[in-house]
Amino acid sequence: MEATDLTAIAEVRAGRTEAFRVLVDRYSRPLFRLAYRLTRNESDADDVVQEAFMRVYRNLDSFDARASFSTWLYRIGTNAALDLLRRRKRQDADSIDDEMPSPATSDSLTFRDALDRGMRTLSGNERTAFVLRHFEGRSIDEIGEVLGTQDNATKNTIFRAVRKLRSALEPLVKTI
Repeated sequence: MEATDLTAIAEVRAGRTEAFRVLVDRYSRPLFRLAYRLTRNESDADDVVQEAFMRVYRNLDSFDARASFSTWLYRIGTNAALDLLRRRKRQDADSIDDEMPSPATSDSLTFRDALDRGMRTLSGNERTAFVLRHFEGRSIDEIGEVLGTQDNATKNTIFRAVRKLRSALEPLVKTI
């Protein structure tokens, strides 16, 4: 963790709330990238970033610096994204099966469409682990901290996500 993170946190705790801006400026873009990759929607990603920073601000006193601030923020952001996806899933009457294309239209799917569909088949933890590892380049330790899992469980989660995505993308690869 950078000294400026700890300094900004100490200043906010001391009542200088404008110091929170340092953290927002530093981490908004990385958090947006994570949120976008989890939600696959720009507007939802914006909402997740806003919600995550509100949660961080309200709970800043509970941050104990055992993990880096970015890891703590990613965990909060991931939870906010998964909460949004769960709410949306409950509100959405369509199931994943209804969204799958018919065999006649599957040839016209783009890789991005297939990846989006595959990502929707992953559990929240699988999606988070995959995004953090393969899009954000985070270490197994960092991912484990975000998910609250041990190294072996983290590796298994990433493996399951990769296996599911391979399975989802396999029909597209066979048509090429």
